[in-house]
Amino acid sequence: MAYAYRRRYSWFVLTPPSVAFFLISIVLALVAFFMHYAGVRVPIINAARVFNVLAIAYVVLVVGVLFRGV
Repeated sequence: MAYAYRRRYSWFVLTPPSVAFFLISIVLALVAFFMHYAGVRVPIINAARVFNVLAIAYVVLVVGVLFRGV
């Protein structure tokens, strides 16, 4: 029974992200966190775009989890 379930839905497999994708997402999330809560200023990123940076960090992490070999 478990084998049939596994075989039937094998096209949707979550994989761990590569170290590079994980670190990029962590760095972006930390930048957004410190900009919002600690008032750190980053010349490239506007304070109004903190949520966008956090969303990009999440998308990077999701891409690393959903696609194999990334």
